[in-house]
Amino acid sequence: IVFGDWSSDVCSSDLFRRTYIGSMPGRIIQGLKHAETNNPVFMLDEVDKIGLDFRGDPAAALLEVLDPEQNFSFADHYLDVPFDLSKVMFITTANVMDPIPSALKDRMEVLELPGYIEEEKLHIALRYLVPRQIKENGLTPEHIKFSEEAITKIIGEYTREAGVRNLEREIATICRKVAKEVASGEKARKTVTAASLHRYLGPQKVFPEVADRTGEVGMATGLAWTPVGGEILFIEATKMPGKKGLSLTGSLGEVMKESAQAALSHIRAKSAGFKIDPRFFEKYDIHIHVPSGAIPKDGPSAGVAMATALVSLLTERPVKPNLAMTGEITLRGKVMPVGGIKEKVIAARRAGIREVILPEQNRKDLEEVPDHVQKNLKFHFVTNIEQVVSLAFNSPRGKGR
Repeated sequence: IVFGDWSSDVCSSDLFRRTYIGSMPGRIIQGLKHAETNNPVFMLDEVDKIGLDFRGDPAAALLEVLDPEQNFSFADHYLDVPFDLSKVMFITTANVMDPIPSALKDRMEVLELPGYIEEEKLHIALRYLVPRQIKENGLTPEHIKFSEEAITKIIGEYTREAGVRNLEREIATICRKVAKEVASGEKARKTVTAASLHRYLGPQKVFPEVADRTGEVGMATGLAWTPVGGEILFIEATKMPGKKGLSLTGSLGEVMKESAQAALSHIRAKSAGFKIDPRFFEKYDIHIHVPSGAIPKDGPSAGVAMATALVSLLTERPVKPNLAMTGEITLRGKVMPVGGIKEKVIAARRAGIREVILPEQNRKDLEEVPDHVQKNLKFHFVTNIEQVVSLAFNSPRGKGR
């Protein structure tokens, strides 16, 4: 039994208390009656979209329904007698975990399902989405054919998502335009290629970041996780005459700001080991910027990249081209593990990265990355920032340009 967009209905009263005067059974009891069994599977969609208003609090209602310690004696206001829900399997879905109340999250077993990689999207489109849209738009394979290059270009340049919903929309757009041409009397079979996509879908809509190979001083490439997959993240650092000033820009969240502070403090404390003038902070202001400032950024994964950008700036050495990194840094320079390794590695490969620096404790996470994604990628596993610095630079001090 699927309750789609149930949270936008009448909150808790619509879940199992249709009204508080008990005029009719609630949704749970109605679902059991419809299924004609007392041990069905209930799916509650978009549980992260629930909200509290004057009609009630669905999160509080779900606590009674989902908690196995009390749902065996669940009481619907219509029946007004205890009903055993312990045999019911509840499955909830969410795009983001953060909005789910912590009390409710504690009663759930969380299974994280990563988004599709490009190769998976390609096969889903060719085997399922394209045939379905051809049929739904009144066409046949004799009217239209999609090349693999066209589908790959739609995935990379016209959509940005973890699933395939927008990919199917773009395919449907092409099918509708071809159907119009067929209805107008054109009989020639249309082959959709990468070169002809502009005609059907217009100019490119998504511009993914590409690896910066210029080798500029003060720039490092990080890897970030987003709800729609992995992305590469440029960290830029510069200095100017001043005194003990640190500026952070790029719509950074509190976690990333703290990472920058920790990175700078560690570099100042270990300046001799990095061959940096220990008095640099007395003569310069430091500015750290993460481009695409209109997009909010936060999370514990950019500390290593920020520290590397600062060392590059203060030693005037560029970071290796085709190198990206992820990991959090502690005040003592330890590199801590992070999440989203699969998505980040896929993003690195897509951007043309050849070497990736990962925390040692994330070595086990590479088992989740398909072998064909790992191919042509070289991985380095580190435990402290000193190891990162030794891997990140290949030019002597002072010869950055």
